[in-house]
Amino acid sequence: MDDVRSQRGSMAYHAGLSAEDRIADDYERRRYPVAQRRWRGKGGEINLIAQDGDGLVFIEVKQSRDFDQAALHLSPRQMTRLYAIGEEYLGQIPKGSLTEVRFDVALVNGRGEVHVIENAFGHG
Repeated sequence: MDDVRSQRGSMAYHAGLSAEDRIADDYERRRYPVAQRRWRGKGGEINLIAQDGDGLVFIEVKQSRDFDQAALHLSPRQMTRLYAIGEEYLGQIPKGSLTEVRFDVALVNGRGEVHVIENAFGHG
């Protein structure tokens, strides 16, 4: 049983990495250079951070069999955590919290299709 769980966990981990790669490629193609992948702060991790001119886009990637299921994986608690991690990241850059930011959610379904929700939740 533990082997099955471990195998499922490994598959989910690799599917998540693949989804992040797909989203990073999508942002790069749309001329948003990816500045950070899997940036880890004290409170957790932000999947991707992209440049938007002088601003930043914090990107949370959610992958599931369909877009609705993927979207359900983002809880209000997680959004609050992402705000805090974003603030921590901003604390390390020259303009700090004066930097214009937005939080996008990028959904990837089981067929590898992408749906990006720009400014999915406001900066708290």
